Amino acid sequence: MNEFTHIDDKGNAVMVDVGGKAVTHRVAVATGRITMSRTCYDAVKAGAMKKGDVLGVARIGGIMGAKQTSSLIPLCHILNLTKCGVEFIFHDEDCALEGICTVQCEGRTGVEMEALTGVSLALLTVYDMCKAVDKAMVISAVHLVEKIGGKSGHFMFPKDGDGI
Repeated sequence: MNEFTHIDDKGNAVMVDVGGKAVTHRVAVATGRITMSRTCYDAVKAGAMKKGDVLGVARIGGIMGAKQTSSLIPLCHILNLTKCGVEFIFHDEDCALEGICTVQCEGRTGVEMEALTGVSLALLTVYDMCKAVDKAMVISAVHLVEKIGGKSGHFMFPKDGDGI
């Protein structure tokens, strides 16, 4: 029996048939960080970047990214998202900005990839908005924090997850 859901018996890549699954409420939360120089961090925090509202544009970038996940990730289902939000937390001690993307839908498959794509695009947008000040920014620790709904049930990222 084939253990991989996206590969058929002949070894071909396939999109999983979710037609027989029940429609349920699905939620996923993903997070990641972008670390930058003190000069860049202070400018972002003060809203003083020359390109404009870094966090506002990054929120939109993250939401747009989540909405486009099926176009970006092969074999991902198109989902009708009912909610998507991106928020940021400043970490002064590390000159790091944490992005958090929360996505919801009523569907037959989960929204984990949408949340992960959303936070990744939000952080990439921060990079793009700030690269004139700091090209050495580092995006890291992108991971799923929580998943609710579906056959596999509730998932919470372990608190001792490799120091993340």
